[in-house]
Amino acid sequence: MMMVMQPEGLGAGEGPFSGGGGGEYMEQEEDWDRDLLLDPAWEKQQRKTFTAWCNSHLRKAGTQIENIEEDFRNGLKLMLLLEVISGERLPRPDKGKMRFHKIANVNKALDFIASKGVKLVSIGAEEIVDGNLKMTLGMIWTIILRFAIQDISVEETSAKEGLLLWCQRKTAPYRNVNVQNFHTSWKDGLALCALIHRHRPDLIDYAKLRKDDPIGNLNTAFEVAEKYLDIPKMLDAEDIVNTPKPDEKAIMTYVSCFYHAFAGAEQAETAANRICKVLAVNQENEKLMEEYEKLASELLEWIRRTVPWLENRAGEPSMSAMQRKLEDFRDYRRLHKPPRVQEKCQLEINFNTLQTKLRLSHRPAFMPSEGKLVSDIANAWRGLEQVEKGYEDWLLSEIRRLQRLQHLAEKFQQKASLHEAWTRGKEEMLNQHDYDSASLQEVRALLRRHEAFESDLAAHQDRVEHIAALAQELNELDYHEAASVNSRCQAICDQWDNLGTLTQKRRDALERMEKLLETIDQLQLEFARRAAPFNNWLDGAIEDLQDVWLVHSVEETQSLLTAHEQFKATLPEADRERGAILGIQGEIQKICQTYGLRPKSTNPYINLSSQDINTKWDTVRKLVPSRDQTLQEELARQQVNERLRRQFAAQANAIGPWIQGKVEVRAWRAGPTQGMGLRAGPQGVESSCSAWVPLQEVGRLAAGLAGSLEEQMAGLRQQEQNIINYKSNIDRLEGDHQLLQESLVFDNKHTVYSMEHIRVGWEQLLTSIARTINEVENQVLTRDAKGLSQEQLNEFRASFNHFDRVSRVQVLQAERGAGGIWRASLIPFCPPQKRNGMMEPDDFRACLISMGYDLGEVEFARIMTMVDPNAAGVVTFQAFIDFMTRETAETDTAEQVVASFKILAGDKNYITPDELRRELPAEQAEYCIRRMAPYKGSGAPPGALDYVAFSSALYGESDL
Repeated sequence: MMMVMQPEGLGAGEGPFSGGGGGEYMEQEEDWDRDLLLDPAWEKQQRKTFTAWCNSHLRKAGTQIENIEEDFRNGLKLMLLLEVISGERLPRPDKGKMRFHKIANVNKALDFIASKGVKLVSIGAEEIVDGNLKMTLGMIWTIILRFAIQDISVEETSAKEGLLLWCQRKTAPYRNVNVQNFHTSWKDGLALCALIHRHRPDLIDYAKLRKDDPIGNLNTAFEVAEKYLDIPKMLDAEDIVNTPKPDEKAIMTYVSCFYHAFAGAEQAETAANRICKVLAVNQENEKLMEEYEKLASELLEWIRRTVPWLENRAGEPSMSAMQRKLEDFRDYRRLHKPPRVQEKCQLEINFNTLQTKLRLSHRPAFMPSEGKLVSDIANAWRGLEQVEKGYEDWLLSEIRRLQRLQHLAEKFQQKASLHEAWTRGKEEMLNQHDYDSASLQEVRALLRRHEAFESDLAAHQDRVEHIAALAQELNELDYHEAASVNSRCQAICDQWDNLGTLTQKRRDALERMEKLLETIDQLQLEFARRAAPFNNWLDGAIEDLQDVWLVHSVEETQSLLTAHEQFKATLPEADRERGAILGIQGEIQKICQTYGLRPKSTNPYINLSSQDINTKWDTVRKLVPSRDQTLQEELARQQVNERLRRQFAAQANAIGPWIQGKVEVRAWRAGPTQGMGLRAGPQGVESSCSAWVPLQEVGRLAAGLAGSLEEQMAGLRQQEQNIINYKSNIDRLEGDHQLLQESLVFDNKHTVYSMEHIRVGWEQLLTSIARTINEVENQVLTRDAKGLSQEQLNEFRASFNHFDRVSRVQVLQAERGAGGIWRASLIPFCPPQKRNGMMEPDDFRACLISMGYDLGEVEFARIMTMVDPNAAGVVTFQAFIDFMTRETAETDTAEQVVASFKILAGDKNYITPDELRRELPAEQAEYCIRRMAPYKGSGAPPGALDYVAFSSALYGESDL
């Protein structure tokens, strides 16, 4: 007697006749006798269910059974059943009708079952031939287990558990359904209806079902399954409802038919999930592209609006107006530009992140609209900064020009006023005819007076020429009140010419009268000769003491003080000259008294009295201390400016090296030192800070950091916060710089760092740390998208760092040559213990070989085209990571997406909009319909779509 068979790979659990059976076959051998006692209700359910199940397969061969224990006795229909469900041919059956023929045929069937890896236990051919119902049902259950249930597996569970888990997942969303077993959980019929509704919601209105109507629910499920799903009715609703515990085998057999009926739908669901995942990636990338385009457009538009404002070089006529322009420019630098700097940095970060996502999802690289490339934005930004620098230079130059104009205008007005005061009344005096009734002595006196006047007139020639020169300079500097200056200068020149003409006419008249007059007072003449130059010296001294000046340093002010002290040293000699001149006047009076002459009230040779000289002398003595005080005040102001310079320099000399230590490197690759200004000095050649070069490229920063990516990110965020916290020092420096500009101080010999250098270095530092953070974020994105572990990334980084070697560079060396002249020269230099964030091709080949790659020349050349598409001759850390993740990670491919669409289309080469709407969520379905091209093949209905071209475009160069 052959025992009941148990398929290999199924765990021991329940025997073929036990009430609690399922995916397993038997429990323990000592329980076998108990299992033979089949409950009558279960026997009835098994007979009906197994008969219907066998007929569902036998009808494919054009036959069926009526009585399960009778129709399999000769073994013929049993062999036919096995051929139908297995698709294989069994040995030719014996044709005889004797008992041994029947036993032989049944044994052929049982041998075939055993050949499928099933151990036969307790069932022999004789029991089947004798019509033993329990043994026949056990054999049929064994066949059902092997060919209908054994292959069901969900998450590597056994057959019974896999089928149960499948049912639980499909019915989880439905109310009043809780599938825990294959007996009582199915009595109310709601679980069967939920299975059908989950896959075919059009067949059952689940909302109208009631838990208190189990007969109606079961019959609804049976009828719908038979009519629409080709699942024959294998159970009676009344038997299930009226049995305390329905037969597990019967329920499992019937439920397994639903699993197989919906297997195609499961496959379609998997395919739909894959497609939705791919489309979601595409939609997210398109959103990022739109955001990039919007941000780029706004930034370029701001630059477009700002550049004309900075290019406007229309000057203002007054110093206050130009200072308002300078304040507007400071507001632009402090308030308007910093947010745009952050936008530009964020734009580059978004672009890099988008390209990383596209590369990770095997999508074509993003190409922004024309004129919106990162390089286009960088070029526009450089243009903005160039115009900005030119605007600032123009502002400061214009302020200096207005400052000088104001100084020249004040000087012109002062000298013009002095000259006009001197010429006042001179024309009336030259037009007098006082010599007509004068005596000879009086005429001679008039002539000498006129000579003195001519001397005085000649002395004023330089002043007139100086006034004219000042007017000319104001015209050349485009002084806004040049017309008024020119008018006044022209009036002075015209008057001067008229004075010359009148002077010559009066001389001619007096010389004619001189022939008639012979006597003149020599003392008065001597007084006139000495008083006139001294008077001119007094006028010059008064003019110099009242003169205005423009200085920019303590040294220049000290120079004025020195000159003033030298002038004061000449005063004793001038006082002695004044005493001598006054002594002549005393001698005149003495002679008049001695000889009884009637002295005239005025000197006939000069219109200048001793009182006039004393008055001007007193004026000079009063102006000297006033001049002393003014110069001391100017010295104090210049000392304040010097303190401001030193205060700014102290901070700049601290901030500059701090920033320089973050972003500057003093070693260049071999080649021209373009962009770095050099200055020779006693210590060699040093940078003038005209440009700072970032210390490390972003890829080298990412490659050189230690720890996990999250730890690196935390470290970089801390660095970024430290840099942001340092911003208060920059703001204080901006305040000192503003004080310097408000004091019109534009030079500072105490530091090589200008505010512009500090700003540029600060912006480069912010951009560098932001780019480095973005690089680590992209590595996290690469790791998570590719399913790489931190250990794999660490291994990749360690391999890269081992072969990352610094190329030889050249640095500047300064040395003293012949004649004590300092010279700068380039010498080779290879910095120790530093990497440059990239590998040479030979190092890259050695790295791959160390990781187990067997490379030929052709294969290595192919790989180099992948990691170095621009033929730069180096492999960056990011390119190395991308290559290794492609080698180690599995990703969706165009072929997989095509295969998924083919499942949804039912193996057709096209798909219809209705099929897409039925299988995919609404948003993804409409997305595909909008972008899929019409199918151009033959035999397709109207509106059919080409899913093959669509899938290829997702991973190709097409722009959906």
